[in-house]
Amino acid sequence: MNICHHCKKEVSVDRKVARTDTCPYCNTDLRCCMNCSLYDAAVYNACRESQADRCIEKEKANFCIYFNYTDSDSDVSYSTISNNKRENPLDALFKKR
Repeated sequence: MNICHHCKKEVSVDRKVARTDTCPYCNTDLRCCMNCSLYDAAVYNACRESQADRCIEKEKANFCIYFNYTDSDSDVSYSTISNNKRENPLDALFKKR
């Protein structure tokens, strides 16, 4: 099940998403960083793929060769988790007893 990042409605995607594809409900671009499984606002360039070209406008269509539409059932969007709710691995080491 694929979800549009803008309107949060389910979008049927049965093939590879083209750069010109848009959401049938809100008409926003589907092939953009915000819909990619590699998108993570907490990392450099907001992308977990270190070799990806820099995209300034994350909500606009792009030519990224690493684009993989987010499957909302299996991918965790780290961008939606606030920083204070993420567990810091150092807390386990230095936790006061």
